This record gives sequence, structure tokens and C-alpha cells, in this order.
Amino acid sequence: MDDALSSLLHDVRPRGALFDQTVMRSPWSLRFEEGAPLTLLTLLSGEEAWVTPDGGDGAPVALRPFDVVLVVGPAPYTVADSPGTAPMAVVHEGDRCTTPDGRLILDEELPWCTPGRGPVGGSSAVALKGTYQVHGSVSQRVLTALPPLVHLPAPPEGCPPLDMIAAELDRPTPGRQVVLDRLLDLLLVTSLREWFDTPGAHAPAWYRAHSDPVVGTALRLVHDDPARAWTVASLAAETGTSRARFAQRFTELVGQPPMAYLTEWRICQAADLLATTGDTVDAVARRVGYSTSYALSVAFKRTLGIRPTEHRALARRG
Repeated sequence: MDDALSSLLHDVRPRGALFDQTVMRSPWSLRFEEGAPLTLLTLLSGEEAWVTPDGGDGAPVALRPFDVVLVVGPAPYTVADSPGTAPMAVVHEGDRCTTPDGRLILDEELPWCTPGRGPVGGSSAVALKGTYQVHGSVSQRVLTALPPLVHLPAPPEGCPPLDMIAAELDRPTPGRQVVLDRLLDLLLVTSLREWFDTPGAHAPAWYRAHSDPVVGTALRLVHDDPARAWTVASLAAETGTSRARFAQRFTELVGQPPMAYLTEWRICQAADLLATTGDTVDAVARRVGYSTSYALSVAFKRTLGIRPTEHRALARRG
């Protein structure tokens, strides 16, 4: 059965690691202006690095070995050996690198940034950066529940995905980038799950509700088969509770009634299908639980403010 975090995997893919086996020698500082919707940063070795959001929107965050920082949203940020080190270079989309005043920088002009794992001194660091392209309404539901900067300290028991990434980086074997991309997928999802499970993280209601034996079962049923003709009564029967008790508990935990949540989920699925497939609106309607394209169009316009055909046109232009 599906859930929102599992669905995220379908629409988020890494572009690879910019700092693949790169030693950063102090002093160093990079400002990132890539505009990526989601970035994962971690330190494989060294003492620490610092991640600073742009424009004074947050205090610098210390990134120590095997910590994970998620940068959410397209706003620029800086990664440096110290919060006081001024940016020496600016990284743009496509890994294009310039000076802070805009002059293009060649690789040989970055002596403090050396490819290869190599020996790491006390003031050097080996960093890994995964940039994710996020597509789809389902994925946006997850990202909008996150703060601009998520910091996850290295767990005392270690992090198996990071251990596997570090080992893979030391093996220049065929297919390595494919393996790294899959491991970055895994690292992202385990990091999101860890964050949402952290006390005080203010996880969204729909995530917290997944742990409830009644409401969690209903959510998984809806996610797994949105096209089924669900009613409050049929969901209550599947979860072994009365209709009234189920409706009350679902609304309390999720923050909206069961049928409102079902409609929202169906429209999210329909929006993604319209953007990523060539299926007709009528076919998409049937796949998400509407009997006709007209019924989907009415619900779609009421929920998102535009018609399905308009959404498809916008998605293709974007």
C-alpha cells in the first residue's frame, strides 16, 4: 500500500553529487544560486562546514560529519568552512561557476576545491551534495510541510545509506552513478522520515495520522486505490469502526473530513497524471475515481481553480 512519502519517490530524482569525492581546503566558501526545489547536503569527512540561508532568513547551521541538511526551496544559500568566510564562488544551474561579481570561473581557478577523496587534513572537508528536481502535486504536499532548512544530526548508531554512499564513492566501478542516485533517493526518504518523527518537528497531520491503527489504515486504502468508490461507510467498515466514530476520528487526526481528504488526494493524482502522461482527461478521470471528464473538471476547478486542460497546458509549457 502507498503513502505520501512513498509517492514522493516517484516524482523526485537526484541529479548526482556536485562534490563527488572533492576535498575542500580551508578557507573555502560557495554560494549556491541554482534555484533547485530541494537539496541534500552532508559531510563525509573533515571537521565541519556551515550552511547559511540567504538574506538573514536563519542562523548558520553547523554541518558535521554524517549530519544531513535539507535545503527546501529555490532561495540561495552558502556552504563554507566558517560562517565568516565570504563566498569565493557562486554556483549556478548546470554547475556553472562564477565569481561573486559574475565572471566565469574555470575548474583550475579553484585551487581549494580538488577532485578526489585523497587525504583529509584537519581543516579540510569532503562534502556531498545531491540536488533533486521535484515534480508533481503529491511531492509538493511533502515539501510544503518542511521548513526552509532541515538539520538532522548524525545518529549515534550510524546511517547505513551514508555508509553505503561513502563506500560506493571509493569504488570507481561501472554503474556507480546509478547506484549513487538510488542511494541518494534512499537517504532523502530516510531523512524525511526521521525529521517528521522528531519531537517538535511539527509533522503534517496526514503524516502523524499514518501511525493510527484506524485512520492510518484508511489513508493507505485511499492512497492505494483512489479510483474505488469510497464512502465514509465503506472506509469505516474496512477499519472495523462505526461510521460516526470513524468520521470523527479521521477529522480529528487529519484535520479534514474523510471525503474532503479523498477529493484532495484524487485531484493531486489527477494533476500529476495530466502533467506526465498523454492520457485523455476522461481516462485520467476514471483512474482517480470520477465517472466522467466533466465530473473531474468540476472537482478540479473547485480545488485548484483551473480546468484539467488548462493545468496540462501550463505543465507542458513549464
